[in-house]
Amino acid sequence: MTDESNAASEAHSSGQPLLPADAEPFAAGRDADVYALDDSWVLRRYRNGHPVRDEADFMRHVARYDYPVPTVREVDGPDMVIQRLDGPTLANAAIAGDLTATEVGEIHADLHRRLQAIPPPSGTPGLVVVHGDLHPMNVIATTDGPVVIDWRNATEGTAAFDVAMTAIIFAQVALDPSFEALTPLLHEALGAYLGNSIDPTPGLAEALAVRGRNVTLTPEELALLPAQEELIRSYL
Repeated sequence: MTDESNAASEAHSSGQPLLPADAEPFAAGRDADVYALDDSWVLRRYRNGHPVRDEADFMRHVARYDYPVPTVREVDGPDMVIQRLDGPTLANAAIAGDLTATEVGEIHADLHRRLQAIPPPSGTPGLVVVHGDLHPMNVIATTDGPVVIDWRNATEGTAAFDVAMTAIIFAQVALDPSFEALTPLLHEALGAYLGNSIDPTPGLAEALAVRGRNVTLTPEELALLPAQEELIRSYL
């Protein structure tokens, strides 16, 4: 991704910080904070200093194929200025009753098909762009349709791995009692997702292994992996 990497690394050249020193985050995830810059743009910063260049490259790449992703304005080390989106996550929209669980599953299946139709930046046959963390909290329900966020895990890989990873995350929430509001929704959404000609079987073992090495997961979450696999296979 030479051209895209150059574009991303050269995007911020003023020498001025992207974020005011007194800025406070208005949202936070497992490893990043989000700050409002104005009505159109936000800055997302990784707390551990993780560089965002590769993530921005993938976002720019899929955007060229009209995939629904926030516009990237500029990057600098762990900071990325991206388009500000209005709307709830698919998870929150489902909890509010604005989307059915079946619709959540169908939307994810459609988003994966669209992503798998995009050639990878390297052009390697048999590989696709893998999001690696596509789930209802990483899709924003905007008035223009669903938009996929959080591309930190993006890479080139197989379509089967990516759909298996999504199925695993759906199954985790469906089985985790700490997600009480989402548990019944995710059971139904997982069935709808896997029922839309999405077969995770070829990539399931690899995705489970990668998930098991995820350092952001708690011991309790890791302990659920065998049950997640069992639930997924019950729908196949």
